[in-house]
Amino acid sequence: MTQVKDIGEQGILEKLQRFCPPGMIGDDAAVLLTSPEKSLVVTTDVLVDGVHFSDVTTSPEDAGWRAVAANLSDLAAMGATPMGITIGLALPGEVMVSWVERLYQGMTECLQKYNTVIVGGDIVRSPVTTIAITAFGQVHPQRIIRRSAAQVGDAIMVTGVHGASQAGLELLLHPELRQNLTDAEQRTLITVHQRPQPRLDVLPILWQILESYFPSHHPPIAGMDSSDGLADAILQICRASGVGAILQSSLITLPGSFQHWLTPEKALEYALYGGEDFELVLCLPEVIANHLVTTLGESAAIVGTITTGSQVVVQDKEQKKREKLQIFRGFQHFTD
Repeated sequence: MTQVKDIGEQGILEKLQRFCPPGMIGDDAAVLLTSPEKSLVVTTDVLVDGVHFSDVTTSPEDAGWRAVAANLSDLAAMGATPMGITIGLALPGEVMVSWVERLYQGMTECLQKYNTVIVGGDIVRSPVTTIAITAFGQVHPQRIIRRSAAQVGDAIMVTGVHGASQAGLELLLHPELRQNLTDAEQRTLITVHQRPQPRLDVLPILWQILESYFPSHHPPIAGMDSSDGLADAILQICRASGVGAILQSSLITLPGSFQHWLTPEKALEYALYGGEDFELVLCLPEVIANHLVTTLGESAAIVGTITTGSQVVVQDKEQKKREKLQIFRGFQHFTD
């Protein structure tokens, strides 16, 4: 089988050009046209073999999908529509060319779903496989979603379920945990981990609802994605906005399989701190949040309220137990 070192940089570039639109690749940089009424949004994410993906848990196609999804989710968290991506790829020479092509196939499958294309990149030799993606999007300046825009009284609204990606990873790493789950439940949790879905679908619905209530000028919307965990997202928003929050643990939507598989404490831990669910966490007026939840369905829920002060706590249904969310409990680079 052919290795990357057998065909060199130009050889691998020639093979990968077919994943890009004709005529886009060939100059020193890509050119993206954007509207004068739109702001350009740029995000970069780096994935490293053995840290973010491995052959044990992720096929090349899934690694490519996840790499793209992480960037598109960041664009969605800013309210932006994706335009294109560039890829920086660092490879050991011993990597099989077929592995690289399968990686790009997974990227393309995710990009095609969101009408986005590869517009350029770079390839270098490295002792560790590393995927660095920069994604470009555009958004109307009045629709930019920022972490610093949360207001006291806002509802904290989340899309989808939380904890599923962490559960899927645990099943891949520890197959013995699968005995209490059906095959369908296993596949659902593992798919969430391997093929996350950036919530770009939420944005058009959000804008339509906002314009129906505020036709001329809508209030600022705060938010980010939950790729580093639901708790991390809420804490980051509150810190940036100078506010506090009360989170209701009973309102957080969990995968149905958790009920007969995990203890309530472990299920909540996965939801708050597991990360990589790539859902949206939005802080917005309650009337808008309610309308959005009703329209989305699909496990969307209001899970808390923005408060004065700086304390961010989670409490149970009977309000008997309150505890502070922990900012560094989820995954953090450069910690053990």
